[in-house]
Amino acid sequence: MLFSKKKYIISINERLAYGRVSLFNKIKNKIMFDLKVINAVLTEMEEKKGISKEEVISAIEDSLASAYKKEYGERGQIIKAKFNPDSGDIEFFRIKEVVTEDQIISEEEFDEMSKEEFLAKKEEGKIKFINNRHILLDSAKLIKADAEPGDEISFELEKKLDFGRIAAQAAKQTIKQKFREAEKKQVQKVFGSKEGEIVHGQVLRSEGGAIFVELEKAEGILPFREQIKSERYKTGDRIAALLVKVGSGYNGAPELLLSRTHPDFLKKLFEIEVPEMQDGAVEIKRIVREPGFRSKIAVVAHDEDLDPVGTFVGSAGSRVNIVSSELSGERIDIIEWLEDEEDFVISALSPAEIFDIKIIEDEEGHKKAIVEVTEDQFSLAIGRGGQNARLAAKLTGMKIDIKTIDGNNEEEVE
Repeated sequence: MLFSKKKYIISINERLAYGRVSLFNKIKNKIMFDLKVINAVLTEMEEKKGISKEEVISAIEDSLASAYKKEYGERGQIIKAKFNPDSGDIEFFRIKEVVTEDQIISEEEFDEMSKEEFLAKKEEGKIKFINNRHILLDSAKLIKADAEPGDEISFELEKKLDFGRIAAQAAKQTIKQKFREAEKKQVQKVFGSKEGEIVHGQVLRSEGGAIFVELEKAEGILPFREQIKSERYKTGDRIAALLVKVGSGYNGAPELLLSRTHPDFLKKLFEIEVPEMQDGAVEIKRIVREPGFRSKIAVVAHDEDLDPVGTFVGSAGSRVNIVSSELSGERIDIIEWLEDEEDFVISALSPAEIFDIKIIEDEEGHKKAIVEVTEDQFSLAIGRGGQNARLAAKLTGMKIDIKTIDGNNEEEVE
C-alpha cells in the first residue's frame, strides 16, 4: 500500500438520487483515497450516469498530475500520473518528446530572432527546444533503442504524499471540472437530438420555485416561469414537458431546461393525438397561449378532403380533450387559418358573432381591425378579463378595437 497510516480521506459524497454526483466533497491537507468508496462510486456512476470508469480515472490522474506539478514540478515540464483504483498506488512521470536536431531552434538562435521570424519558423514545423519537455533522438535511443521522433519518453518521479492544501484544492477543482465535462458529453449524447421534443420523467424535488425532474441518466429543471400556475407537483409524480434546451447551469453542470408553457409543448401534444399532422395533411400555422387558462391555434388542411378544425377536434372532441387534460383543463380554441384578413379576425374572435369589421392601416404599416358587435355579443368577444380579444390580437398580429353597434361599449387590445 502506497500511503502511510496517517489518513486524510477524500470523502466521495454521491447524490445520484438527485441526479447529481459530487465526486470530492472534502479535501484536507493530504490526499488519501478510500478505495472501497471510490470503486463503489465509479461503478454506480457507470451504471446510473453512463460515465465510464476510465473517464473518471483519467480525470483523477489529470488532477493529481496537476497537483504534483504545482507543488514539486518545474516550469515547462509535462507530468503525468498513473492511478490504480484497485491498489490505490499512484505513480508520477515526467514526459519528454523525442525531437531531432533539424526540428529545433536552439536557445542561441531563439535569442537572436524577432517575433516574426520565430512565427515563420513555427509555420515550417520548427520548435523551440525546451530541456524540460524535449529530448534529442540520440539521447532518447540510449534509453529506448527503437525511439523515433514524436515518441514520448517517460521518467519516473519520486512519489510524494503531501501535496499541500493549495495543491489539493486544485486537484479537487480539476476533478470536478473533468467530471462535469464527461457528464455534459453524456447528456449531450442522450438528449442533444431531443431538443424541441416532449420528454417524460419523475419529480425529484422543488427548490426556490423550480421543479427538478429525473430523466434518463440526467436531471431536468422546470423553472417557475415555465410552469402552469395552477399545477402542483410532489416528489414521485410523473411529468411530461418540452425539452427546450440542453445547456449548462450556473455551476457548469449540464442542465436540461424544460417547459410546460411553451407554445411548442401544445403543438407536440397535438402531434401525438393527430396522426394527420405527421403525414403533413394538416398543419398548425400559429399558436398563442395563456398557459393553464386558454389558447388559440390556427390550423390549415393541405388535403382538400379534410376539415382542418374537425381533424384537430376529433370525434366528439376526443383529440382536443386529451390535450386539454394534459394542460390541466386549458381551454383550446381551434380556428381555421384564412388568407383573408377580415375573415381571419372574425374567426379568431370566435365564439363571438361579429356584426361588421373594417381593417385600416396607419402610415407605418401597422394594421388595426375595427370590429362591431351587438350588445349581447360584446362580453363574449372581449372574454373573461379581456382574454378572448387579447389572444385574438396575438393570433392575428394586429390591434383589435371592439365596440357595440350603438357605440355604448368599446374595448381596444393590442
